[in-house]
Amino acid sequence: MRDNDFYFGSVHVDLVGTEARRDGAVVNLPAREFQLLRYFIEHRDAILSRDELLKQVWGFSANMYTRTVDVHVASLRQKLESDPKQPRFILTVRGLGYKFKS
Repeated sequence: MRDNDFYFGSVHVDLVGTEARRDGAVVNLPAREFQLLRYFIEHRDAILSRDELLKQVWGFSANMYTRTVDVHVASLRQKLESDPKQPRFILTVRGLGYKFKS
């Protein structure tokens, strides 16, 4: 295992090669979804607000109302979680944002 590799559940993420695999199969992640996943991994176990994610991953100013983060999180869950309706890794923290648990 290299320092650039990260594993959670049945998912392997190559942070340098910008590739994710689930159960050995390549998962198609557009650039922004991969950037969001990388940010979650780099800040695992921290509660990340939507404003912080918009600012750090998208470069948007805070206090902007948009569902962009929620849509991208839902897409990541569909692709990476075994049960997207009951996620184990990308968790919603009600009223605060999201938390990545590995």
